[in-house]
Amino acid sequence: MDNLTRIGRLKAHVAAREEIERLLAAASRNLRDAHVPGISDETRFDAAYKSVMQCALAGLAVAGYRPATDQPGHHQTMIQSLPLTLGVNREAVLVLDALRKKRNINDYSGDLMDPESLRQCILEAESLLKLARARLTPA
Repeated sequence: MDNLTRIGRLKAHVAAREEIERLLAAASRNLRDAHVPGISDETRFDAAYKSVMQCALAGLAVAGYRPATDQPGHHQTMIQSLPLTLGVNREAVLVLDALRKKRNINDYSGDLMDPESLRQCILEAESLLKLARARLTPA
């Protein structure tokens, strides 16, 4: 994390408990939206992906950081920080990074989202939200 701060990918941040609670509540709302069958798979994928990002942001905030959003790559930085902030394993990080790339391609190509990627993104968001709640919410 120190290296990411040194190269400008992360910035120091002091988070209030309310900020973390809001992020996790938003992640939960987005995950619920991802389950709505009446909207497009692309929108559902975006909602699940947003849930992942909100969990990652909450993890960073609790650790005393926030991503530097004034340069590209902050989503990648947030995903790469998950092992240090929430204890996410390497395999899950690889899956999340692949979903990030899929989202970027979809956003810029307008292609349809395949059902398997949607399913995987929802599963990863559910898993990450469960982990974030367990690690970041006081007992």
